[in-house]
Parts: sequence; structure tokens; C-alpha cells
Amino acid sequence: MDHRIHQVAQHYALQLPIAKKASNLGPKSSFKDVLAEQQTLKISKHASERMNERNIQLNEKQWQTLEVKMLEAKQKGITDSLVVMNNAALLVSAKNNTVVTAMDREEATGRIFTNINGTILIND
Repeated sequence: MDHRIHQVAQHYALQLPIAKKASNLGPKSSFKDVLAEQQTLKISKHASERMNERNIQLNEKQWQTLEVKMLEAKQKGITDSLVVMNNAALLVSAKNNTVVTAMDREEATGRIFTNINGTILIND
């Protein structure tokens, strides 16, 4: 057995820069529009499953209120929040704009919530 180290020649392909094509997507979106698209509240797979299991449904007005309040919380430096609504309690990551988990109000009663740094109360 040969214990010497052998070097294998490596061939590298020469990569030339690709010229950018002009896009014909119409008028450019403003930064505000792009930011607004990125700030919509998402629901994690876990939270979606919990909402289905617990029959928690939020209407469009409730979602809009939740999004506005989460934006306010984020501006105040809150990263993880407990959102208490009339029919549900949601744990929401303001940092990721994501509903992490959900439970109905009765189930949330008497529980201790950890790893949050803000609470939002919404009467809908």
C-alpha cells in the first residue's frame, strides 16, 4: 500500500459575468410597498394545526388589528409577545412576524407563559 499523498489536478471553469437584462415588470415598487409585503403576519405550521384542533378562527378585521399591534410592538423593541384576544391567546414572534402557537382563552387561563417580553390585549 502506498502511503504517500498524491495531488489531483483540479480544473476550474472560468466564469464570466452575466450581463443583467432590463426587466419589463412595470413601475418599480416603492420601499414602503416592499416593506409592507414583508410585514404580513405568517402562521407557523404548528400554530395552524393548533388553530384547527381548537377551532380558533379570526376574521379579517382581527388579523388586521393583530398585524397593526405587532408592528407597534416591534417598533417598541418587543420580539416575542403574548396576544390575548376575546376568543384566543396567541404567542407571536414580532421578530419573525409569525404566529408561533395558539390556544383558546379557556385553555390559556391559569397558564404561565415564558420567553415573552410583551403582552398585547385586543378586545374584538
